[in-house]
Amino acid sequence: MSFATPKLRLYAGAALISLSPVWVKLVDVSATSSGFYRVALGGVALTLYLIARRRKVNFSAAIWRMLFIAAVFFALDLWFWHRSINIVGPGLSTLLANFQVFFMMLAGLVLYRQAPRPAQVIAVPLALVGLAMIVGFDWSGLAADYRLGIVFGLLTAVAYAGYLLTMRALRDAADRQLPVREIAMMSLMVAVILGTSALVEGESLAIPTLADAGWLLAYGLLSHSLGMILIASSLPQVTPTDAGIALLLQPTLSFLWDVLFFARPMSPVELAGAALALFAIWLGARQRSQQA
Repeated sequence: MSFATPKLRLYAGAALISLSPVWVKLVDVSATSSGFYRVALGGVALTLYLIARRRKVNFSAAIWRMLFIAAVFFALDLWFWHRSINIVGPGLSTLLANFQVFFMMLAGLVLYRQAPRPAQVIAVPLALVGLAMIVGFDWSGLAADYRLGIVFGLLTAVAYAGYLLTMRALRDAADRQLPVREIAMMSLMVAVILGTSALVEGESLAIPTLADAGWLLAYGLLSHSLGMILIASSLPQVTPTDAGIALLLQPTLSFLWDVLFFARPMSPVELAGAALALFAIWLGARQRSQQA
């Protein structure tokens, strides 16, 4: 299968993005700083690509406004997600982030008057039961920081849904199939937001070691730039089923990396809960894709 095949680009992009929480866990900088370097390095790389291809950035005022809104949502996404990764680990934090499917469902109901289908309604309690099987059914028995990590993960899902809704509106208004310019400019905006946040929080943007610099480069160039472009370039050419599989590939692989690289213990009940939650995410996304 050629690498130019849309399906292979889609899966390769999802696999690269699944490594995002691994870089965050490995690097010895603050959660806000790692988010800053992801989008700063990725945004600069994409901008250099645009310059090399002599692509002009001549957006309308409406596109710039939507890009700024998307940047705010994406900055919140990274701010919450990186803290969740550091507390509950790459696997669970990424699973929680993908609960955006259910917030997208809610947005469809409120904003577009799209009533959820029966399968979507069933998916919500299934996902919650799966989550409870992973973290335990006694919420009060969990450590305070672990509960905070779960809350951060769910807030990531809210911010991610806002970002996706904005990018969907942006895609409808844009005139190019491959949104390299949009992702590049949005990334640089997010870098400014997170860089300012780090300064306000009193966090240093200094990179302690060469190893940390390597992890951050991999995060910005591989997971952010290459991963997002591979997915963006493939989505118009793949089926909703393929897109749904790719949606599940990211949290599934992130759980795998968590077990392999960080020795996360997984009991049979936790494994069953993860499988149930992933199935619920797929069910919700599949129905949404059919409605689109």
